[in-house]
Amino acid sequence: MELPEPTLCRSCGTDLGGTLAPGTCPSCGAPVEMPTASTAAPSGPGAPDAPALATHKHPAVEMLTVALPTVVTMTSYTVMQFIDGLMVSRIGADGVYLAAQGNGGMAMWLTISFTLGLTTVINTYVSQHLGAGTPERGARYAWVGLYLSLMTTLPMLALIPFLPSIFAMGGHGGRLLELESRYAQILFFGAFFTLGARAVAHYFYGMHRPLVVMSAVLLAQVVNVFANAVLIFGGEGPGEGMSVGPFGWFFELTASFAGALGIPAMGVAGAALGTLLGTAVEFLIPIAIFLGPMNAKYATRAAWRCGWGAFKNVLRIGWPGGLMFVNEMACWGYLMAVMLKAGGEAAAVHAAGGPGVLTQAEVTEAGVAHNAAGWIALRYMHLSFMPAVGLSIGVTAIVGRCMGMGRPDLAAARAKLGLQIGVVYMGLCAGAFVIFREPMVRLFLPEGLSSEETARMVSIGAAVMIAAAVFQVFDAIAIVLSGALRGAGDTVWPGVATVVCSWTCIIVLGHALIVFAPQLGSMGPWIGASAFVIVLGVLLSFRFAGGKWKTIKLVHDDHTPKQPDPGISGGNLPGEA
Repeated sequence: MELPEPTLCRSCGTDLGGTLAPGTCPSCGAPVEMPTASTAAPSGPGAPDAPALATHKHPAVEMLTVALPTVVTMTSYTVMQFIDGLMVSRIGADGVYLAAQGNGGMAMWLTISFTLGLTTVINTYVSQHLGAGTPERGARYAWVGLYLSLMTTLPMLALIPFLPSIFAMGGHGGRLLELESRYAQILFFGAFFTLGARAVAHYFYGMHRPLVVMSAVLLAQVVNVFANAVLIFGGEGPGEGMSVGPFGWFFELTASFAGALGIPAMGVAGAALGTLLGTAVEFLIPIAIFLGPMNAKYATRAAWRCGWGAFKNVLRIGWPGGLMFVNEMACWGYLMAVMLKAGGEAAAVHAAGGPGVLTQAEVTEAGVAHNAAGWIALRYMHLSFMPAVGLSIGVTAIVGRCMGMGRPDLAAARAKLGLQIGVVYMGLCAGAFVIFREPMVRLFLPEGLSSEETARMVSIGAAVMIAAAVFQVFDAIAIVLSGALRGAGDTVWPGVATVVCSWTCIIVLGHALIVFAPQLGSMGPWIGASAFVIVLGVLLSFRFAGGKWKTIKLVHDDHTPKQPDPGISGGNLPGEA
């Protein structure tokens, strides 16, 4: 027995119940009428999904229903990175392990960033088709994402042998070069799982079924944690003298498991292998659902012949997102791997009274300390902005569905609600960064450091935490509003603004501060990064308030639901190639 479709207020989307008498909406006060045969959505076998946005009593509940699973998903990624970092920090009393993991991971994400940004618009097209009453036409965009993932992975496999040389070009050497190269090589090998998982995830986000992705990611994280403990430490467990808190029983269990199978301790390389295994699980679960249960209703398998038109649509509005991802990963990667180290070295030389006073080893050691402290602080920033990224993905899906319905007014209201949630959350994180900055940094410091080394790392990391606190609210604005604009198909202006601001603030201003204010150390580049986030947040606020995004038509010129085509893969809507 099927449940009746909800009756919704045409002004605010509030659920008014399955049947009602004429009256007013309890949420907005707008007049409502009894649904008639001419206005009721089609029902029965083969009918499209109702174009209505909400199935809940209040917009906040609706927002949380769609966005909360994506927030949990993004947060779980961050928690996993957090746990990975803690495990790697327990390999031994040397900051090189954390720095190697961070630099190797950044190389991986930089390489796949264009495709990651490009495929975010899968969410846009799928959600707008859902709002237009033609959800079956969204499956072809998932296939586009899978093909793009494969096309990106193949050249990455050929690049694997050259990664050590690429890292060496950045001035890295010794143990750091060896560890970061191996970590990146393993991640490159499994790049298709990472890209494919994200592409299929955007399909489910657009279909307003984020629980599928959340379930897969959470299971993948369990696999990742167990595999990490086994592969990083082998049968020996964490390094001698390394504290594991209340989780000693877990490491004893994994050490016994590794010992029984003869698995050796692999260190940083083991962390990469654990990540690869977890990512494979994250991909296999949603792709199985996409090709199985979803096929029965939306013929997802038949959509594999997606056609060049779907590719052109993704490229047409997706390239700015890809460019933005590449640019941000390049700028932030350069900041983390090069500029922080250079800032630390400049500060050491300046404090010593000029060049030639310190040995090259002492200068390099100072740079590594600033690099490692920066990665510690960035892990906490991930705990702040990754949930906001999840919220942004949910906002993209909701705004896209509203635009597919032909209701830009609802899209604006939902975007503002998402913005309020994001600002409150990241504002609270800013307060925590300031109040608990020193103990937060100490948590990641490997045991065995001298008191002098510990004090230096805490001092550097705590200063970075304060800098991060300054831009948290502006980061929330930029993240959520970029998602809202993406849901409407407005991607070019935000992409160009991001590129211009990042190069001006992070690269130009950051380098200027290293040269002209070397006493700031790595704080110089962090000041440039803070300026970037603040300026971008302000610019995107003006773009959203201007309202030009409300006039963009991606999938149709009206919001009348359409019957699904028997062939599924054929036919386009007005406004699509």
